[in-house]
Amino acid sequence: MSHTRYTPEFKDEAVRQVVDRGHPVSEVAERLGVSAHSLYNWIKAVKPGKSELLKQELNEAKSEVLKLRAELRRTEEERDILKKAARYFARNPE
Repeated sequence: MSHTRYTPEFKDEAVRQVVDRGHPVSEVAERLGVSAHSLYNWIKAVKPGKSELLKQELNEAKSEVLKLRAELRRTEEERDILKKAARYFARNPE
């Protein structure tokens, strides 16, 4: 079992070949002379975990809800103004 240390740049390039360029892990590992297990670990370290993805999705959903609530509030205010205007013009025809 080899304990070769690889530079961060080497690891980044190996991960980029799999993640960005879509090459199979086994092919990249063989071409670079590293174990597929190591390459999978490097990929796992770079990709956000499920909990991080869930947090990001939750934050996006919260911001969308806040935006939609503000839009609803504005729309309700516009509706109320139009109702008042309609009542005014119904009472005071010119």
